Amino acid sequence: MKFKDLGLSDQILEAIKSCGYETPTPIQEKAIPYIFMAKDIVGLAQTGTGKTAGFTLPMIDILDGGRAKARMPRSLILSPTRELAAQIAENFDTYGKNSKLTKALLIGGSSMENQIRKLERGVDVLIATPGRLIDLFERGNILLNDIKILVIDEADRMLDMGFIPDIEKICSLLPITRQTLLFSATMPAEIKRLTKKFLSNPKEIIITPSESTAETVEQFYIRTAPKTKNTMLEAIIKQEKVRNAFIFCNRKRDVDELSKWLKKRGHSAQAMHGDLAQSKRTETLDQFKNGEITLLVCSDVAARGIDVDDVSHVFNYDVPFNPDDYVHRIGRTGRAGLKGRAWMLITKQDDKYLEAIEQRIGKATFWTELSNDNGDSGDKSSKSNKDNKDNKGKTASKARKPAAKNPEKPKKNQEHKKRSSDHFESKKQDRDDVTGFGDETPAFFGR
Repeated sequence: MKFKDLGLSDQILEAIKSCGYETPTPIQEKAIPYIFMAKDIVGLAQTGTGKTAGFTLPMIDILDGGRAKARMPRSLILSPTRELAAQIAENFDTYGKNSKLTKALLIGGSSMENQIRKLERGVDVLIATPGRLIDLFERGNILLNDIKILVIDEADRMLDMGFIPDIEKICSLLPITRQTLLFSATMPAEIKRLTKKFLSNPKEIIITPSESTAETVEQFYIRTAPKTKNTMLEAIIKQEKVRNAFIFCNRKRDVDELSKWLKKRGHSAQAMHGDLAQSKRTETLDQFKNGEITLLVCSDVAARGIDVDDVSHVFNYDVPFNPDDYVHRIGRTGRAGLKGRAWMLITKQDDKYLEAIEQRIGKATFWTELSNDNGDSGDKSSKSNKDNKDNKGKTASKARKPAAKNPEKPKKNQEHKKRSSDHFESKKQDRDDVTGFGDETPAFFGR
């Protein structure tokens, strides 16, 4: 199927073509027709599958014929983070360049006066984080009784960040006859409850099982000690010939410290986390997107929805406490059909979190033990190995079953595996990268 088969207007098709796209992703192919039919949607798909364009493309066509009134936006898109909200705004700029739609971006860390001025002129598309939206609503700067389309993006991340009460409050302020589109990478019980409460007979679109990770991402882990994590990470970075990478830490303090250490070692690295000023976060992300920074050391604030083209690697400096975060982190690479590689550093204290990740991704794979050049058997890595090769006689392969739902305590030294108006009226009625990777087996592991 091509984009031209989805009922999109010529001006949208022209904008898509100028971006070099011809074929929609599965979530776009399935969601766009239902959105044109004014149906509520629950879209369940992994990050990097094109969810954002899946709703922005039809929304531009649907809204293009109308005109917004002062302080009364016609559509509302809720985003959990400032960065993701800004990215959604960029999508409307890219695909709506041939339309006359107006938009406003309501996020913290930016001038509220400028945002209010835009609202007073009237906007067709309002993109906001929940906190700033509620703030301006309570100040009387926004009226929400003309919202015809509501989009809740990255709903499970909203849950993680404690925004569900805000989402419920916002939904209660909107017209009942609106169209609601909810997108999420996973579907926890609380999000299911939200869909039952605020969506009307939604169409469920499930592209990839929520418990899996992208097949385009090769996943590795290596055992190390806390004191040697920095040097081990640097050794992997050098061996892998990293073009660009996200490096995730669990704590903001570690983000800053690791970034400083890498810079002292001559690496092009920068830190990004929630305590930084919005202007600094935006500048850092832009530098990373433009290739001015190679290594972006970050907390999980950057793990969801940030769209950076062609990221070659993801490194989990720390094992995430929540196994869902592992899926979201490594989803930064291997996007749009391109290949990527994800590494995770494991210490003895991380075993329980590794078990949770195993249970979460639930795949039976082949793993290969590799010893490093120093002969230290305490530091081992495991990698996906479909061919189960002997690797010059220096590795031993083993088949590993997915973790059981109630796994027994592992034996000592046991290796773990890693992982338009008519529209509104009807509503009332009813990508393979071949560069940047190192050798298949890291050279410093006994080669």
